[in-house]
Amino acid sequence: MVRRLYTKGTPKMKAKQPDKLKDGAQCKVVGGTHEGKNGTVRDINTSKTGHVTITVVQPNGERFKTLAKNVLIER
Repeated sequence: MVRRLYTKGTPKMKAKQPDKLKDGAQCKVVGGTHEGKNGTVRDINTSKTGHVTITVVQPNGERFKTLAKNVLIER
């Protein structure tokens, strides 16, 4: 019989942020709900499950949150 030991809670995952993802970078959303929008990266967070989320501010001042995997950084 094999006995498995479980830890309490979920394990913390280390998320790898895209190389050029920095606060103030220009970006374009290429997937998800906000596809086609663009703006400036303002806030970068990593959730407990390891997903990287960012807040994007559009040129007209509107803000939205999206997953970093759905974003391309523009030069």
